[in-house]
Amino acid sequence: MTIKEMFNKVKALGWPLAAGLFTAGIIFWGGFNWALEATNTEKFCISCHEMRDNVFKEYQNTVHYTNRTGVRATCPDCHVPKEWFYKIKRKIYASNEVWHKLLGSIDTPEKFHAKRPQLAQNEWRRMKANDSRECRNCHDYEYMDYTEQGRRAGKAHPEGFGQDKTCIDCHKGIAHALPPIDQAIGDRNVGSVEMSHGEKAKDKGY
Repeated sequence: MTIKEMFNKVKALGWPLAAGLFTAGIIFWGGFNWALEATNTEKFCISCHEMRDNVFKEYQNTVHYTNRTGVRATCPDCHVPKEWFYKIKRKIYASNEVWHKLLGSIDTPEKFHAKRPQLAQNEWRRMKANDSRECRNCHDYEYMDYTEQGRRAGKAHPEGFGQDKTCIDCHKGIAHALPPIDQAIGDRNVGSVEMSHGEKAKDKGY
């Protein structure tokens, strides 16, 4: 078959071919986005016992889980970017987590706690590199009213932002217990610390 004959054959198909390709494209794109959103829920995040039995339990004792306003930040809110490009990049990187799930790298409490310092450092490094992007989806310092904050927070926030610090520099223990390593964010947070932000806020005047 010559190129001209092939062209005439495709031309003869015309609209039916175009409509078929268009429909296939919609189905593919719809299916892709459905799968993307299905893996971007708290229910999916805690479907494996490694997360459900460890960090999720800690998170339930923090202000991000239960608070006076009823606004909850779920796992994807803090760990998955909202912007499409960065979200896809994060999902690709997260495929490594699936591999370690199959390997059983942290399938027991002992394995999890042994690896926890490394896991924490990896996440802190990611958040530091992106200027705490996910935190800023809800907490934009440009909208902060420092007069409504406690004395310590009202002083620390403008000083920190003036020094180009980002949220994760000071708030490493905001949703999960700190692993037993020096965080360099105050003596009270050195070592393994169970932190319920709502309780600490009352103690320290946040």
